[in-house]
Amino acid sequence: MATPYTERPLTTLPHDAATERFWAGTADHLLLTRQCTSCHKPHWYPRPVCPFCQGDTEWRSLSGKGTIYSVSVTRRAGPVAYAIAYVTLDEGITMLTNIVDCDLDSLHIGQRVQVRFKPAEDGTLVPMFTPS
Repeated sequence: MATPYTERPLTTLPHDAATERFWAGTADHLLLTRQCTSCHKPHWYPRPVCPFCQGDTEWRSLSGKGTIYSVSVTRRAGPVAYAIAYVTLDEGITMLTNIVDCDLDSLHIGQRVQVRFKPAEDGTLVPMFTPS
C-alpha cells in the first residue's frame, strides 16, 4: 500500500522576539538554532538561555541533514494523511517535525532526511524534512 504525500494548509505559527531570527532564517532557507557560548551545546527549541548550563547563547546555522528517530503516519486526524516524526540532526539535536514529498508508507526509523521548507498560510516558511 502506498500513501503519497499531499499538500495541506499549515496554520500560522507564533512569532515573538525570541524566535524572530529563526523565522528570518527560514525565509532564506536556513535552519537555525541557538548554541551555548559556555558549554557549546546546541539545543532545540531555540531560547536565549542554555538549558544545560544556563549560559548565554548565540544563533548557529544547522546542516539541515539528519536521521528519522521515530515516525508515525497519521491517517485519521484530518482530510489527508501526514507523517509526524522526531528527526535527530547531524549536530545532535532532535526536532519534532513532518516528513514531506515522499511515499509516507516508505518511511522508516534510521532513514536519512534533509530539510525542506513549506509555506504556512501567512507565507512564513516552516522547516520540514524529506528523504535524502
